[in-house]
Amino acid sequence: MIYRFAVLQDKSIAHSAGKNATASYCKKVTVVWVVFFICNGSMAAWSIFSGSGIFWAVYNGAVSYILMGILFTVEFIVRKKVQKKMTKAIPLSAINFKSRDPSTILCYDGAFGDGIYKTFKDFIEDTARMRIHLKTIDKKRWLLYCEDCYYFLVAFTALLQCKKEILISANNSPVYMAEIRSTPMADGIPSVDRAGNVPFLTEQVFAEGECPENTFNIPALLQNNAEEKTDTTEWPLINRDETAIIMYTSGSTGKPKAIRQRLTELENDNSFALSKWGKEISCRKVCSTVSHHHIYGILFSILLPFTAGTPFRRKRVQFPEELEKLTDTEYMFITAPAFLKRVVADENPISLQLKSPWIFAAGGVLNHETAKKTSEVFGFWPVEIYGSTETSGIAWRQSDKGQEWTPFDNTQITQNAEGCLIIRSPCIKDTDGFETADMGEILPDGRFLLKGRIDSIVKIEEKRISLAEMENRIVQSGLVSDVCVLALESKRQYLAAAMVLNDKGKEKFCGFEKMQINTFWREYLMQYFDSTVIPKRWRYPKTLPTDEQGKTIRKAIADLFNDIKFHCKKIVEKTDKSITVEFSVPDTSPFFDGHFPGCPILPAVAQIDIVLSVASQHLGTFKVLSGIRKVKFSSIIRPNIPLVLWVEKDGNNISFKIYNPNDKAITYSSGTLMLPENSLYPTGNILLTI
Repeated sequence: MIYRFAVLQDKSIAHSAGKNATASYCKKVTVVWVVFFICNGSMAAWSIFSGSGIFWAVYNGAVSYILMGILFTVEFIVRKKVQKKMTKAIPLSAINFKSRDPSTILCYDGAFGDGIYKTFKDFIEDTARMRIHLKTIDKKRWLLYCEDCYYFLVAFTALLQCKKEILISANNSPVYMAEIRSTPMADGIPSVDRAGNVPFLTEQVFAEGECPENTFNIPALLQNNAEEKTDTTEWPLINRDETAIIMYTSGSTGKPKAIRQRLTELENDNSFALSKWGKEISCRKVCSTVSHHHIYGILFSILLPFTAGTPFRRKRVQFPEELEKLTDTEYMFITAPAFLKRVVADENPISLQLKSPWIFAAGGVLNHETAKKTSEVFGFWPVEIYGSTETSGIAWRQSDKGQEWTPFDNTQITQNAEGCLIIRSPCIKDTDGFETADMGEILPDGRFLLKGRIDSIVKIEEKRISLAEMENRIVQSGLVSDVCVLALESKRQYLAAAMVLNDKGKEKFCGFEKMQINTFWREYLMQYFDSTVIPKRWRYPKTLPTDEQGKTIRKAIADLFNDIKFHCKKIVEKTDKSITVEFSVPDTSPFFDGHFPGCPILPAVAQIDIVLSVASQHLGTFKVLSGIRKVKFSSIIRPNIPLVLWVEKDGNNISFKIYNPNDKAITYSSGTLMLPENSLYPTGNILLTI
């Protein structure tokens, strides 16, 4: 009996990931046994005082043991039934060809109800085929980038089984790939093997002549090896402690920074998620909007559902409209704040009829307004995950219950002298922990509040100012859905603010000129800050630029404040006397200032200025106008639309035409401009920047 209680106290039902469910079950069983012993002891005592020796002998010698045996049997049967209902969690390092039924659905295309599946049997066979190829190439390090989650998992598993070191690229642009191939690793040498380039695994099909060296197409490899005899019973186990998985994050320089992880840390992180939300994960189909080439994506979009035996979607959702098709079953969405902002956008909101959805959000802090709107659209308040590539998961919250973050059970949070959080967990190998740049306030109950980043504190006019605090003050106005405050430099350092107005803000500033809106914000912020640190420049874009993980791209926001009048994208055709260029006018162009609030239109004088600028740079004319022979403005030009400009020089005359690149019949403006005498100079003597 003591042994039995020890087993119950251990709270272990085979392959159970639902720690809370297991604990609840064990507690109930323990209560039943305690009640039984109390009743049994009471009956035994009564039999003594009843005076009947025969009754005492029969009860204590037979009946009590029979009842105990019945209770053992019933509990054993109930335990088996409970076990079937619980999440059967088998991590990648423990998986083998017998782990699941071969027909178990591993992943799906489109909506789950479309019936386009890959099974556990497919996974076992394709992984074996991939190992055949990997064994033919004697390379230690392999670069992996694959948009298809299934192909990614097959390649990822085969690489680990073959004891390869995996470099997971954040994107597949040639420039980025070249950077990470030369990024120093923890061992002090570049990612490039001494014998040559790192082999690259992908499902991408390249145009002829554009394929990088040592690139291998995953679907083609699997197809080529389809006829090979594969022994699926041969399944190399993965020693998770000896694995090497390198992921990349932007360091303080903005260049890729290599972070070395083991499968051990990734599976430990998933272990907590399953213990906390195992039931919710097991009863839904997983669907992701984030890239699995980052820590959050690979954990929640692939490894978590794989471990739980839950089908996951092969391709990530990229547009909010795709969610309208996911009404056939219950889904769990792995997403980022930026995507949720697009879904619940004020303009053209989509109609969702989802069945009991569950939402995880990470990659940035989800502001309360967006979280609230998400709950209204989805019917579920998002569970936010706080973490990083270096630390993996740290804490979670649902902001309807407050702004406080609850650390994961295996995570310890402390602070340094400057108030920055220090993280210690099994996912961090350094015993001193990982020191973040996030400032926080640790509460008596162990939860904490985030207070911005220490690198967001700048000095303006010798005054220290927290950019995060200023952003929070702007959000508190209730007029914006997103905001970013930057420190920029010209002759001196100053602040600039870019903010996305919400419905309330748009209503308040309806009919205002930009200068009036700027004045409002200056006066509003002067309630909290010294006038010398108030932002000097303001932008009001529809959305703030973000990356795939939903993190704000601060460089792209800084570009909003560059005084770029128009973007000359490429030269279509050029001769000595004429040029045709593709261009656009961004909504941040000063051309639109005052023309017109709420309905920006490119003014005629700006179109003429663009013509003169292009002619000046490419046809060798001075940017001087003596007159207009004829000009016609046929259609209005809105910000950011693609345009084509044709300009021809004929003596002192400049003919031009601005038209639609997809339909030359759609002309926006055309005419002939007059230049003063002697305004021409030899082409190439001067270079002007557009």
